[in-house]
Amino acid sequence: MTLLEAQEGKTYTVSEVDTNDDEMRSFLFRLGCYEGEPITLISRKRRGCVVVIKDGRYSFDNQLAGAVSIAEGTPNN
Repeated sequence: MTLLEAQEGKTYTVSEVDTNDDEMRSFLFRLGCYEGEPITLISRKRRGCVVVIKDGRYSFDNQLAGAVSIAEGTPNN
């Protein structure tokens, strides 16, 4: 499932960044959005969503949100 299908207020684990665009992958990596990291969906709007990654709040458009595959639950640390 991707961030486009996530429930608001719920924390997930990033399972994959599914894009062939190296610039997009690098941008997400700099934000801390990579495999194994927790991500929380704060709200969803028509053109995108707001997420929390590593105590930072970011706005993703639908293209970016669709590239982030997530899994239920948070990683075990």
